[in-house]
Amino acid sequence: MSDPEEAVDALDARLLLLLSDEPRLGVLECSRRLGVARGTVQARMDRLERRGVLRGFPPEVDLAAIGYRLTAFAVLEIAQGKRIEVAERLSAIDEVCEVHATTGEGDLLVRMVARSNADLQRVIDEVVDVRWVQRTSTSIALSTPIPPRVRPLLERVAGRPETAPS
Repeated sequence: MSDPEEAVDALDARLLLLLSDEPRLGVLECSRRLGVARGTVQARMDRLERRGVLRGFPPEVDLAAIGYRLTAFAVLEIAQGKRIEVAERLSAIDEVCEVHATTGEGDLLVRMVARSNADLQRVIDEVVDVRWVQRTSTSIALSTPIPPRVRPLLERVAGRPETAPS
């Protein structure tokens, strides 16, 4: 975001940190905690949503807790020029959680989940059966020492370290 009007400022970052910690907070409570007017918070939230920075408030679901205990990553090599088509077909596989176009050895990086080793084999077979997938290399995640996060970046923009509630 090189356009200054598009940059997230310290107040935006503080608002995003607050909503990350407590997604059920209302606009009035956010304004009280941030020390700004309710209208300011509402305008900031509207702008962040319009720009796609704030994309809703879904609950964070622990996939292991609902039975998907295995996470695997597959690097896919696909036929030239078929990235969009392959991604569309991968989106039809429920256990495919993310797909990223990449540089390097492969063309797509796929994060998938499964209930067991046998179930993972079924999911991999579905991925391999996608038309235009030419080769795959799959690795099982043993642990997640650093889960997906944005807090350090928001804290940097906010201009001060924040601590998550205990």
